[in-house]
Amino acid sequence: MSVRHTIRAMYHMEQSWLSRVGQFTDMIEEFLIAFFMGAMTLLTFANVVMRYLFNDNILWALEGTVFMFAWMVLVGASFGVKRHFHIGVDVLINIAPQGLRKLYALVAVACCLVFSIMLLVGSWQYWYPFISERAWYETDDIPMPDALQFLADWLNEGERYEKLPRFIPYAALPIGMGLLTFRFMQIAWKIVTGQLDRMIAGHEAEEDLEALKAELSEASEAMMPNTQGKEK
Repeated sequence: MSVRHTIRAMYHMEQSWLSRVGQFTDMIEEFLIAFFMGAMTLLTFANVVMRYLFNDNILWALEGTVFMFAWMVLVGASFGVKRHFHIGVDVLINIAPQGLRKLYALVAVACCLVFSIMLLVGSWQYWYPFISERAWYETDDIPMPDALQFLADWLNEGERYEKLPRFIPYAALPIGMGLLTFRFMQIAWKIVTGQLDRMIAGHEAEEDLEALKAELSEASEAMMPNTQGKEK
């Protein structure tokens, strides 16, 4: 086998591996976002019903909603990078020669990678004590499900948790920042391999608006003969 074929085979193997990892992270992100959005909506609705119909409330509803919203935002940040939902300024890229666009994109993604890695390290340093020497630290109101009481044997010296330990909701920090870092690594790889020339989708809103204008123009032109026929 020639060197060229060997390199090509290695490239396709790496692409396949990255594709599988990407599909797995897609599944995690979409599941977590959908789950927490649905759970947050149901919990808020149930609390409103309890308050206005039964003059009672779910004690842990507010705290639970805050934590679920935090999970949704932190995981959604990486999902937004993957889908190019984040706002970006592409003026320099659009006016730059084709040869420099890749360089600008690499500089931008390198800055984002440095930033996300700093956030990942900081979030890990903040979260790790809650799963080690502060594993006993509980939330204020959220009850601990019986299905998770096995964590007490592992992390709390066998002492039963009354409330949800904080390391569970706080895990959104390292998980969210880990996914965000992975997404920036994906974009960096696509830029290096020539699949992208920028981090953000260029002028998507303008392109969609132009397409909508074209559709409306075609629709109005199609209606014109019918209108003229009725007038005659």
